[in-house]
Amino acid sequence: MTDRLTQLQNAIDQLAVQFYSAMHYLDTHHDFVPLDTEAKVSDPQVTVDDPAVFEATKLELARDIMIKTRQIDLLIASLPGAGVSEQDQLDRVRKLEQDLVGAETERQRWLARRNELLDKCDSVILQLARRKNEIETGRHAG
Repeated sequence: MTDRLTQLQNAIDQLAVQFYSAMHYLDTHHDFVPLDTEAKVSDPQVTVDDPAVFEATKLELARDIMIKTRQIDLLIASLPGAGVSEQDQLDRVRKLEQDLVGAETERQRWLARRNELLDKCDSVILQLARRKNEIETGRHAG
């Protein structure tokens, strides 16, 4: 799952593609309407759609763009800090910094405890090795 900012960027990229695609469709499938006394022109690179199909496609493209903009609005509204004053955001950052300092202090305490326990384990292992060595040496001597 991507974070909200990445989702927002992806949605904006998709919206840009939708805008381009809509403009490209309109440019390549429209009919030519003559102005007042001018003759109707044509372009061999334009495939004129049936008027009903053209209108239906325009509505679908517009609906898709509106849905994508709603998704973008929802993503923006879900961002942390949206609708929160700058001072409130700064206060939250300061509190998070304090929490981070506290967590680091706790981490350092546990690291020290870990090292203390490792030293105890090393000491026990060395004592056991010495005892084993003493026992084995005692057997060979006797």
